[in-house]
Amino acid sequence: MLTVDGTEGGGQLLRTALSLAAITDTPFRIEDVRGSRPDPGLKPQHLAAVRVVADCCDATVEGAELGADVLTFRPGDERRTSLDADIGTAGSVTLLFDAVLPVAVTGDEPLQLTATGGTDVKWAPTMAYHRLVKLPLLADCGIEAAIDLQRTGFYPAGGGEATLRAAPSSLSPLDLDRRGDLERVEIYSKAAESLADGEVADRQAESAREELAAAGLPADVRRVAYVESDSPGSSLLLRGLYEEGLVGVDALGERGRPSEVVAGDAVREFRAVHATDAAVDPFMADQLLIVLALAGGRLRIPSLTDHVRTNLDLLARFGSDVEDERRADGTRIVEATALR
Repeated sequence: MLTVDGTEGGGQLLRTALSLAAITDTPFRIEDVRGSRPDPGLKPQHLAAVRVVADCCDATVEGAELGADVLTFRPGDERRTSLDADIGTAGSVTLLFDAVLPVAVTGDEPLQLTATGGTDVKWAPTMAYHRLVKLPLLADCGIEAAIDLQRTGFYPAGGGEATLRAAPSSLSPLDLDRRGDLERVEIYSKAAESLADGEVADRQAESAREELAAAGLPADVRRVAYVESDSPGSSLLLRGLYEEGLVGVDALGERGRPSEVVAGDAVREFRAVHATDAAVDPFMADQLLIVLALAGGRLRIPSLTDHVRTNLDLLARFGSDVEDERRADGTRIVEATALR
């Protein structure tokens, strides 16, 4: 059985381990789960990922309890293709989809997962980022998947609902070495209906457009929406379309944080990524590593963060041949041959 040190990797390390265990039929034990976090151990969204992936591959699990710091996962032989999950909090639905998607596309039958929880919450990609940035990048290497959003869920109530549909896919090597010149930045802004009188989504979008224009970056507002939700909140996505790639930056609004500040933070983060030669943003770099291991190929990322380093180590533990090389501008080229 593979033993994994979960001290530094956070929830992403656990999700990657669950996916790879189900795909490669490798049992594992993870110890000191999220040990370096102020609130270590399994949280509701992590438990939801464990239970959904376990249901997907009929796994035997020990330690799947709130706050547990040790978990044992043994994949089974059966595969389920219709799943439901209720995180029970505003825990991230998109991160739950991240754990299941690699298992789905390497399986033999189409899979559908409907989940409730947070769709636009802190420490996780927003639903717009997942649908408009991640899924198009995955489609370029052959992954067939789509997400239907039924209801938006902001913190703290959650209450969002979305359905992931994924089909067995013939993966081609990931080729994200260069992004080319920027063509335009698309702006997508959303807020709860309760914030419509304050024009929160409109102000986020227009402030972002003005700041991008002032920086000499071509931008246009593609969508402004007000949606039903159990909690007030807002989200903003800046999607940079390049000749050969996509870069996404998202931001969340919350009580006491003006729309103009939300927009300013997103624009500054986008400009920071744009100033590098990386093909993807820092958060996408972490999320694409498992795809790189499954499909093979090349990925140019902004830097070698602790998250990236621990996930690279984990991929190697599961048998992936992964190497990285530092370039003169500080970016890293990560290369892998497909897992067999």
